[in-house]
Amino acid sequence: MILREETAADHDAAREVQRAAFGGAKGDVVARLLDALRRDDPKWTGVVAEDGGEVIGHVLFTTSLLDAPSRLVDVRVLSPIAVAPDRQRQGVGKRLIEYGLALLEERGVPLVFLEGDPAYYSRRGFSPGGDHGFRKPSLRLPDVAFQVVKLSAYEEWMTGTLVYLHTFWDLDCVGLR
Repeated sequence: MILREETAADHDAAREVQRAAFGGAKGDVVARLLDALRRDDPKWTGVVAEDGGEVIGHVLFTTSLLDAPSRLVDVRVLSPIAVAPDRQRQGVGKRLIEYGLALLEERGVPLVFLEGDPAYYSRRGFSPGGDHGFRKPSLRLPDVAFQVVKLSAYEEWMTGTLVYLHTFWDLDCVGLR
C-alpha cells in the first residue's frame, strides 16, 4: 500500500471510495461534502491510500478557525475519512490519519479537530476537545465526539471555540447523524 498526498487525478476515485464506504443516501451526502470542501477551501490537504494503482482509502483535512482570545488561529478538521468496504479493518484508516497528521505537522498546523467515535480516534492520538478547554462548534455535537489532537506548533494560549468552514453548515453536516 502506498500513502501519498491527493492530486486532482484522484478526485473521482476518492469520491467513489467515500460514497461506497458511507453507502446509500449518506454516501451521496458525503460525496457532495467532499466536492464542496475542495471547492470552498483552497488550503485543503487530502491523502489517499493506493494499492495496485487503485485508491482504497481517502481522508481530507480542511481549514477551520479557532476563535482564541487574542486572535483567530487556522486549524484543520479531519473530515471525511473512508476506506473501501472490502479493505476496512486492515489498518488503512489508521495509516491515512498518521500520514495526514505528519503532513500537517511539517506544515506547522497546531491543532486538528474532528467529530467521531472516541473508541476509534483515541487510539490515533485524539482526545475530547472539552478536556483541553476547547468549545465545540455546535450543540448538536456530542461532547465525547468533539475531539482534538495537538501538534507541535500548538501553544498554550490557543484555546477557544472551533468555527467550522461554512461548507459543513451549508450541507447540514454538523453533528453525528
